[in-house]
Amino acid sequence: MEIDDAIRGSDDRRLKTKYNNAIYVIRRAIALYSVEEVALSFNGGKDSTVLLHLLRAGYFLHKREQSHSNGVLTDHEVAFPIRTIYFESPSAFPEINSFTYETASTYGLQMDIIRLDFKCGLESLLESKPIRAIFLGVRIGDPTAVGQEQFSPSSPGWPPFMRVNPILDWSYRDVWAFLLTCKVPYCSLYDQGYTSIGSVHDTVPNALLCINNSSSSKEKFRPAFLLSDGRLERAGRAKKFSSPVCRSGYPAVSNGIVSADPNKNSTLTATVIGVGDEILFGTVNDELGPSLCKKLHSIGWSVPQTAVLRNDVDSVAEEVERRKSTNDVVFIYGGVGPLHADVTLAGVAKAFGVRLLQAPDEEFEEYLRHLIGDHCTGDRNEMAQLPEGITELLLHEKLPVPLIKCQNVFILTATNVTELDNEWDCLIELTRSRGLLVLMEPFLSKCMTTNLSDVETAPVLSKLRFEFPDLYIGCYRKSRLAPLIISFQGKDQTRLQLGVEALCKKLPAGQISEAN
Repeated sequence: MEIDDAIRGSDDRRLKTKYNNAIYVIRRAIALYSVEEVALSFNGGKDSTVLLHLLRAGYFLHKREQSHSNGVLTDHEVAFPIRTIYFESPSAFPEINSFTYETASTYGLQMDIIRLDFKCGLESLLESKPIRAIFLGVRIGDPTAVGQEQFSPSSPGWPPFMRVNPILDWSYRDVWAFLLTCKVPYCSLYDQGYTSIGSVHDTVPNALLCINNSSSSKEKFRPAFLLSDGRLERAGRAKKFSSPVCRSGYPAVSNGIVSADPNKNSTLTATVIGVGDEILFGTVNDELGPSLCKKLHSIGWSVPQTAVLRNDVDSVAEEVERRKSTNDVVFIYGGVGPLHADVTLAGVAKAFGVRLLQAPDEEFEEYLRHLIGDHCTGDRNEMAQLPEGITELLLHEKLPVPLIKCQNVFILTATNVTELDNEWDCLIELTRSRGLLVLMEPFLSKCMTTNLSDVETAPVLSKLRFEFPDLYIGCYRKSRLAPLIISFQGKDQTRLQLGVEALCKKLPAGQISEAN
């Protein structure tokens, strides 16, 4: 059997594991139900194409075992008897229809073509056929996958049947590894930059695969299997617009924060959250929080609050839920790992009302395996269980593991300032190419010092706050008897200088000087 031979001859260990698990599910279903009681739902997409060939392989292996022929059977001797359901839609791409009918002809599929909506079509089909189980190409991350397992009864209100999901835990990378390894045909749209195909009304090529070519007015795209981050496969699922898909520096479909004009002196806000009992107990000094605040100020972001939380899922969930809705971005660090105290990912998932993936994210797990080698087994797989349906992995060649982005929450894995510096530099590089954050004018600062008492300076500073509401005016002492340091922060150098001059005029001559 050519599919089984191709996988067995591959050196991709992960693909072999995925293949074996899927074949097990298929053969278990074939053992539970007769051939007349099962069907394949095929829509011409990449996932159902994978499923078709897995079913061909699974049925062949099942028949070979039954015949005790020890591999003597050939592909041609085992016809594919499983009924195939195709819901034909007037809004489907012509390429999808053509590929589906070509596939049916090539592999001798018994096609039931249904031109009703999915639910009504199923009701009609199940009334006329003895179908009890349907193989589906659903994967975790699909909108319909929430709550499903490899064997899941149909939802209430639907006709009763068993949903069989052999590739539920497959990633985007796994799908393309299978198709390319087995060298099976797939719909031509995937070679034109489409990564997830719906209807002609809501699907465009994935802008992340756009090839910018100034010499040609026609946009070109790389094939779907070159998409580096499988979490973005649905980035082309959007309403079609008349404007170009590729626009200078920003993708046509982006879930990044690009609402502000980076050329203006506007301000966006970010909350910085640290997670760790060791910080609250004073066992370690928190260097990451202050460092992250400085980095955010350097790109023009304001940090109205920071927080340090204990290692508790509910505490993390409550803080993230509160801050993600009142700030433009939340950065959270600490509490990421396989230990009992590593609760950050679970807390973020709970804040968004989603669950952690039941199976580890394969792409993230692969990075972890490269980082910690064969120790990435057992409970350590929990490190790769990410919030379901909202997670985007931010890949960079200088990062040992990707950054994790859940809508407007960035989860950092740095454990020290050096690692944070690297993660931040990579994030800024990714921002320039993908518009993840808005880069604005940085905050500027000026510090003055005086030996006057707080009582003497308080009235002056109060007046300055009203005269310069666009400046942040703060004051502090490094010790009780040390000079008072007055800091000015803002984005306009002229306003900053005017504020300093006004302070000098309001205080007695010789009582104020620039701090070192």
